[in-house]
Amino acid sequence: MKKQLATYPLRLPESPKAAVAEASRRDGTSIDRFVTTAVAEKLSAMRTAEFFAECRSDADFERARRILFRDGGWPPEPEDRLP
Repeated sequence: MKKQLATYPLRLPESPKAAVAEASRRDGTSIDRFVTTAVAEKLSAMRTAEFFAECRSDADFERARRILFRDGGWPPEPEDRLP
């Protein structure tokens, strides 16, 4: 199956364009690939934030506090303790 690609003429001021060119050069990719990856990462971060915002609306914070501060359980094993 062939990927469908869309083109978008992107206009950048010279300074950010130069920074993108340098970053993509260091990354060993083309400017096109670098910008595509940056857009995908931003979309992923936005979707993740939306997901956690939705989860937060369903959260029962009081119940979570009761679980976190309940009595009982076992202390950590010696190898589980931080130095």
